[in-house]
Amino acid sequence: MAIEASFTVDQPEFPLNILFEELPDASIELDRVVPTNDAVIPYFWVHSENIGELTADPSDDEAVDEFRVIDELEEQMFVRIEWNLNHESVLTAIVNTDVTLLFGLGDAENWTFEVRSSDQKKVSEFQSYCRANEIPIELTQLHALSPLKSDREFDLTEGQRTTLVLAYSRGYFNSPRDATQDDIADELEITRQAVSSRLQRGLRRLVASTLVTTQE
Repeated sequence: MAIEASFTVDQPEFPLNILFEELPDASIELDRVVPTNDAVIPYFWVHSENIGELTADPSDDEAVDEFRVIDELEEQMFVRIEWNLNHESVLTAIVNTDVTLLFGLGDAENWTFEVRSSDQKKVSEFQSYCRANEIPIELTQLHALSPLKSDREFDLTEGQRTTLVLAYSRGYFNSPRDATQDDIADELEITRQAVSSRLQRGLRRLVASTLVTTQE
């Protein structure tokens, strides 16, 4: 049975620390990961009110072979990062074990990741790899993806459910939108990054619970 695990990593233990030194308000969100024969090239969104003030080059980090800005918008930029997989990190642990990275979000305090694997043994192998290579992860959630017992069981956290319902009621999903993530954040008294995370993770779990059949 498929397993999803969430874990955190102290921010200094993950590359890109230099971004937070210049942009302490920043958050960095994984967009997608493209595996190649000899590298993993993650695409990230960097969010900051002062994004235009970034002058540092993250490729100076020994874990980063290339940092390239694909697009820059108001308060955010889309970047591609090619990692040096000879430098041990969470990404090398994912590459070298049989887990799939689903989600990643970092700020000046820590990084949060979600991974999925076909069974719990593979998650344990991932944890063992991290311990063996002194990658300090902390497991925060572990759950199995199982068939629904009723139409009310969507495996959402209370925060995800509240945010999704509010977003729907305020017209966030309308086209054009009647509300923004900032509007929802203000009403819930949380950050826009937290709203974005809850919406993304909540929608993914709704799809996994209602549209995707998990093979054991």
